[in-house]
Amino acid sequence: MPNSNAKSHRSHRGGQEAGRRELVSRSLQSAQHCLEDQDFGTAYAHYLLVLNLAPELKTTVKETFQFTLFKWAEELDSLARIQDLFNCYEQALELYPNDEVICNSMGEHLFRMGFRDEAAGYFHKAVKLNPDFADAKENFYRVANWLVERWHFIMLNDTKRNITYLKAIENVVRSGCRSVLDIGTGTGILSMFAKKAGAPYVYACELSKTMYELACDVVAANNMGSEIKLLHLKSLDIEIPKHIPERVSLVVTETVDAGLFGEGIVESLIHAWEHLLLQPK
Repeated sequence: MPNSNAKSHRSHRGGQEAGRRELVSRSLQSAQHCLEDQDFGTAYAHYLLVLNLAPELKTTVKETFQFTLFKWAEELDSLARIQDLFNCYEQALELYPNDEVICNSMGEHLFRMGFRDEAAGYFHKAVKLNPDFADAKENFYRVANWLVERWHFIMLNDTKRNITYLKAIENVVRSGCRSVLDIGTGTGILSMFAKKAGAPYVYACELSKTMYELACDVVAANNMGSEIKLLHLKSLDIEIPKHIPERVSLVVTETVDAGLFGEGIVESLIHAWEHLLLQPK
């Protein structure tokens, strides 16, 4: 009796496997017919079914799936079905999370729709996945020109200014300031100055997603990734102890160059003084 049950179970599993293979085969054939008829939406649905039923075919159908996705996305874009377009890319990235071509294409759609910060994130990911991907690099540099203010480059190349900041931070840290908050960190240069000066606890906040990711890369490249806590937040949204454990003893910022009032720095500094900075006794 036990042997009979085991055989029945194996037979049932064998039948399920045969059924799966048959469904996958038919879906692949249907997808191909749909592509020939330029019915990209139905073809895309068939490929989704195939890849969910037979993930072992991911490599085999990858290029055809990409082609189908991009053609269907073009149709959705032309029909202004924006949410459906994004849903398709999210599904595709669940199946191919490390595909630089899909990331780059998603970024291109976002950029055309005006979501430049989000587009930069996808272009950046595509370049990190494949540093030799020329299209992604060109797209990333293009969107960076929109998002990274030109005065960042002027500041970074102003040696006299940077040395002055470094010395000022060193003096304050060496006089006893143990925790530092860098508001609007940009590339993270002031945070790194504070860490280099010996501050045990350094925090930095940056509202722009592009600049936040850039700061993460710069800090990591300088081997300070585990020593500086970077927050993708506006300084007004920082909460204690949710984001930083306690009030800091020093606030630094370099956001005054492009206009003291235009960047909301006065409001940020007042908030830092009242809520984030240790008060003098």
